[in-house]
Amino acid sequence: MPTPNVFLNKPYLESDVPVSLRETSMKLIYVTDRAISQKAGQNYNAKRSPSMAYGLAKVNFEEPSLHWHELVAQSNAPKRSVDLSYVLEQVKELGRYPVSPYKFHKVHGRLAIDKSVKEKKQHHENKFNQIVNEQLEGSTKKDVILFVHGFNNTFDESVFTLAGIWHFLQRQGVPIVYSWPAAAGGVTGYLADKESGQFTIFHLKETLRALFNNPKVENIHIIAHSRGTDVVTTTLRELIIQNRAGGGNPRQDLRIENLILAAPDLDFGIIKQRLMAEQFGPAFGKITIYTSQEDSALGLSQWLTNTISFGRLNTQDINLNEREVFKAAGNVSLIKVPTSNSLIGHDYFHSNPAVSSDLINLILYNAHPGSVKRPLINIENNFWLLNKNYLITH
Repeated sequence: MPTPNVFLNKPYLESDVPVSLRETSMKLIYVTDRAISQKAGQNYNAKRSPSMAYGLAKVNFEEPSLHWHELVAQSNAPKRSVDLSYVLEQVKELGRYPVSPYKFHKVHGRLAIDKSVKEKKQHHENKFNQIVNEQLEGSTKKDVILFVHGFNNTFDESVFTLAGIWHFLQRQGVPIVYSWPAAAGGVTGYLADKESGQFTIFHLKETLRALFNNPKVENIHIIAHSRGTDVVTTTLRELIIQNRAGGGNPRQDLRIENLILAAPDLDFGIIKQRLMAEQFGPAFGKITIYTSQEDSALGLSQWLTNTISFGRLNTQDINLNEREVFKAAGNVSLIKVPTSNSLIGHDYFHSNPAVSSDLINLILYNAHPGSVKRPLINIENNFWLLNKNYLITH
């Protein structure tokens, strides 16, 4: 991950990183419903598993002689003298939930999960949260950063993406990768990944429920990319409806401070009806949507479906009534990002130093758009422009 612009003026400092994490390697928690791979050098593949696994993934750098102080120095450099390519040193599965659908039976006309399955499920939820809490102890911020990847991402790629983001978040909070069965490959790979995105929703709900039940987690920041935004918003919609139906307050009960949708591969018409119409926004502290007209991947998706892609949205695509809804929500920001350096222009949330800087200041400092820490240019109402020289002052 390139050095974000934010660290060209205010250096990435060792003192901002928790003492126990001042080493080149990084341990990330992962949750996945990918099938275990039998292929050498591959931990999980693109096939689906009916049971959800969790564990620890250890990421390091390919340069064997790299030391912590050198990594800190390179983390401040716009042009690096050392190759900081990632390597996955270890993947250790620590537990696996029961196979879903869970066995159930009727009790007085109501459905109930079998006692043995319920006990096993509770055991793994407790064990998962124990791992989360162990990592929380070493962090100043008692937050969780949950990353849900998009189309055509392998397990390793999803881990590497969050590792880079978490490192530049000064290794604060607990990084959790939710890796669903994507990267099917082939001509129909996109369609296969899209269906797997629907398959994974129950397991993502189980993961989030476990975090909601953990009193030591103060805030949850969710970063979703590409098709992962559909997985996340569908999951959260169901959880919010369930919470409200039970008399709860999702803003308080779910404790999701930031919902970040990067290059969302979502049909804007569906967003309007399924999320805006159901007052989805008030359940979160802030909703931030990064969009780009230069996103070729979403351009193809938009052409294939003949719809407006949320990730390529422009102000002229929204009518007056919809603008008023966005304005009334108050906590929703749509940010138009600069042209990406990559050919496809779809991974800009971590590959573009201007965009990654905005994401970092949003999560680390809860900064509002247009503030000193997030000098975005207001287009109108909730629409903002992120300049390519964002936070570069010299």
